Amino acid sequence: MIKRKRVAVIGGGVSGLAAAKAFDERGHRVLGFERSHDFGGVWELSRSYPDVQTQSPKDLYCYTDHPMPEDYPEWPKGPQVHAYLHSYAQKHDLARLFRLNTCVKSMGRRADGQPGWTLVLEAGSHIWEEDFDFVSVCTGQFSDKNIITHPGQDAFVAAGGDVMHSSEYTDPAMIKDKRVVVLGGSKSATDIAVNAANNGARSVHWVYLEPVWRVPYFVGGINFKRLLYMRAQEQQFNAWGKTGLQRAVAMLFKPLVWANFRGLETLLKTQLGLKKYGIVPKTPIEKEVSCSVPIVTPGLFEALKAGTIMNVQGTYDRYDGKTIVLTNGDKIEADTSILAVGWKLGVPYLPQSAQEKLIEDDGQYRVYRLAVNPDLPDMGFVGFNSSFCTVLSAEMIANWLVRYADGQLQHQPTADEMTQSIEMMLNWRRNERPAAQIYGGLCSAPFHFKHFDELLADMGARKRKRSNPLAEQFSYPNHRAYGEFLASCPQYQAG
Repeated sequence: MIKRKRVAVIGGGVSGLAAAKAFDERGHRVLGFERSHDFGGVWELSRSYPDVQTQSPKDLYCYTDHPMPEDYPEWPKGPQVHAYLHSYAQKHDLARLFRLNTCVKSMGRRADGQPGWTLVLEAGSHIWEEDFDFVSVCTGQFSDKNIITHPGQDAFVAAGGDVMHSSEYTDPAMIKDKRVVVLGGSKSATDIAVNAANNGARSVHWVYLEPVWRVPYFVGGINFKRLLYMRAQEQQFNAWGKTGLQRAVAMLFKPLVWANFRGLETLLKTQLGLKKYGIVPKTPIEKEVSCSVPIVTPGLFEALKAGTIMNVQGTYDRYDGKTIVLTNGDKIEADTSILAVGWKLGVPYLPQSAQEKLIEDDGQYRVYRLAVNPDLPDMGFVGFNSSFCTVLSAEMIANWLVRYADGQLQHQPTADEMTQSIEMMLNWRRNERPAAQIYGGLCSAPFHFKHFDELLADMGARKRKRSNPLAEQFSYPNHRAYGEFLASCPQYQAG
């Protein structure tokens, strides 16, 4: 008999909903905590900037049993994703499991000697403790703003300037008739720059440290999901854990792989006009692809051509009155400074001793299958396996994690096996694929298929690939197919 556990799910976004469903349907007593007033995580409306939309097509950004509505566009807007997540929660009656406006202040091992953790919780003025047998951390990688400051910022604000994090830009009226500077190289930076240019900003400067490869929604007229999300394309990158034979085959095909990526670079440079705007990246595209590779914001290159957005390579050095001085010596007059500098990684409510076991000195995370740490029992992470198909990734790891917690993986790893795998992955990231160190190593892209293959094998899935070998090799991950694969895993109930 598998013990019915009391499980805490921290976070009510994409990952928290997946975890709550996975543990609930196995019969566990789930209690979820979401610090905001609503589900949605980064898609919660008060956290979304205008015109935000998915980087992934809608059929790559959905749960296996709940496709996005047919009338949604290929790349849904933020409010549509938010509504979709609510519909998923309603379909599986997940709201009954969550307490909104409730924050996890801290957590520590249970004092009663039982396995599990004690959470210190806060809702309004009420603070209390609750014990749990297992904790699923689902706050992902975009929970706390990365707040940066520069010399002279207080004087800039005192002179009437505005400085805000990208998530605080919620209304185009904020920048009407303003001289706007957007700092950052991510898609959120270019999204906001385009939105500002289209909504009455007096001027828009986009400042970035280094040019990076950007992928348009359509590459040479073909939806990029049909070119870049294939198993055949994934196999051309230097993945972890290759056997001697696999390495020999990779060496044999290396000239063809090199030619393939040079061709892709040439196509992108020609289609987007990268050379004209001085934004040709220095790094070969195959060495850079990870979760940080942005999709081209619609209208970005049209705005660069029209001069409504001016791009500048560099970063902030300081503010001087209403002038932003860059490290390259350029000076930009500004009224509004929008810092699209991302989010802070971390699990701040974990005790320091636990964080030291979880995070290496160089910021890399020690997690097996991007989900658990053998030195932190009775807990795991959903959403640490960021990817180009984040919703599916969250659902896959949630189903893996509940089986891990219940000892129901086909091969339940020992602490030594997990440690050896963690060390192998750390060595691979540091020495073979530095791009994989992005977000503390918490990214499975571009290796979606390999990551999912490992999870399905661990879970004992009887079916792990589509019956059509051409579709499996030359098509993108299919959410319905992965629903079938999950259904082929051994089923059980706790309690």
